[in-house]
Amino acid sequence: QVQPVESGGGLVQPGGSLRLSCAASGSIFSICAMGWYRQAPGKQRELVAGISSGGTTNYADSVKGRFSISRDNAKNMVYLQMNSLKSEDTAVYSCKAVCASVYYWGQGTQVTVSS
Repeated sequence: QVQPVESGGGLVQPGGSLRLSCAASGSIFSICAMGWYRQAPGKQRELVAGISSGGTTNYADSVKGRFSISRDNAKNMVYLQMNSLKSEDTAVYSCKAVCASVYYWGQGTQVTVSS
């Protein structure tokens, strides 16, 4: 079993940066595809960025060129570097692990972009 735990959210001004971290327990982490999702108030949850077990990444069009996802299998960690943040990036960000077709979700961390 894999249990993701997010950290690193907070309040940041427009144009600023944040790095989110996702710590995932479990010995099978290296075979899991990982993703960051977000949900803003009144909106559906959406995929922000994903990274396969082999390191292939994909991004939502709205964050391409601003966000970067990475993973460290030795530490069971996934990161989301967010730069040039905009007010529309405000949301709860959640980490998801897909391991052998089983989904595991973290509790989420709030990111608020506001002056």
